Amino acid sequence: MSKFWSAVVGGLTPYIPGEQPKLANLIKLNTNENPYPPSPKVYAAIQAELGDDAARLRLYPDPNADLLKAAVARRHALTPQHVFVGNGSDEVLAHVFMALLKHEQAILFPDITYSFYPVYCGLYGVDYHTVPLAEDFSIDPADYQNRANGGIIFPNPNAPTGRALALDAVEQIVKANPDSVIVVDEAYIDFGGETAISLVGRYDNLLVIHTLSKSRSLAGLRVGFAVGHPALIEALERVKNSFNSYPLDRLAIVGAVAAIEDETHFEQCRRAVIATRDVLTAELQAQGFEVLPSVANFIFARHPRHDAVKLANALRERSIIVRHFKLPRIDQFLRITVGTDTECEALTSSLRSILT
Repeated sequence: MSKFWSAVVGGLTPYIPGEQPKLANLIKLNTNENPYPPSPKVYAAIQAELGDDAARLRLYPDPNADLLKAAVARRHALTPQHVFVGNGSDEVLAHVFMALLKHEQAILFPDITYSFYPVYCGLYGVDYHTVPLAEDFSIDPADYQNRANGGIIFPNPNAPTGRALALDAVEQIVKANPDSVIVVDEAYIDFGGETAISLVGRYDNLLVIHTLSKSRSLAGLRVGFAVGHPALIEALERVKNSFNSYPLDRLAIVGAVAAIEDETHFEQCRRAVIATRDVLTAELQAQGFEVLPSVANFIFARHPRHDAVKLANALRERSIIVRHFKLPRIDQFLRITVGTDTECEALTSSLRSILT
């Protein structure tokens, strides 16, 4: 606390990112990074952009990132006017809260969800109400109907549960709230869900957000995008250009384009993660864990006879880290990123030893 702080600072409860330990020989299954490297075409594109002497780095990047917007638009059969890009999906979300969710009425989001949402509400002065998940930790579309609201946001699949809504259920929420913006945060959709981007052309109140950190293995480049009606995109552009005109650097832009265009590499990596997730789920269930149905690159699991914190600490002693949330209803769950087959085998082997 300092007398020089603005009034808003003292009241903030900042988001706590996943731990990034600087330890050797660590099996890191706590922050949902993709265990596989990006497309080789990403490296080639970055090297080409750098050239022989990296002289281009003295120049500002394209403030509109037109190459990237065009690549996203091509992939989803839309126009660049339907696309907004930013420095990771977290920055995109930050602009969404300011541009589209700051109204007199409170917004709605699940009580168990991405923990950055209430942080943005605190930062921007957005009122909100949480909607309890069902007993099985699923989102019930009926809970978001016939309720006055200033907007609705939810991840699909949800985080940290990994459970997903089917596309028709998402559309049910969008149709039931024609006067509110519906934001669908699809950070993990590529690992088994069905994107709502296909609905954008039919609903002017729908905004869908993606990140290249997960399925495209580009967490280190920080690239995210939103897709929606051009009027929604214009609002985001107005906020972005009142904050930072150059959110994406030159290397991020060309690397992201290369990753989006390499569909073969994308399919290979996501299918590998899905296959490992299925094996990991079955193995943990065989050890007595309850594992929520997941279509993300992580699973959410608890053991009926073993405390989650003790399990996490025991794994850490074996150089394996997973994520634990000290929150109501989920404090006995562990969120476990799907790593390589070798990493997941080390995890299950360690748990087998810990549980006996």
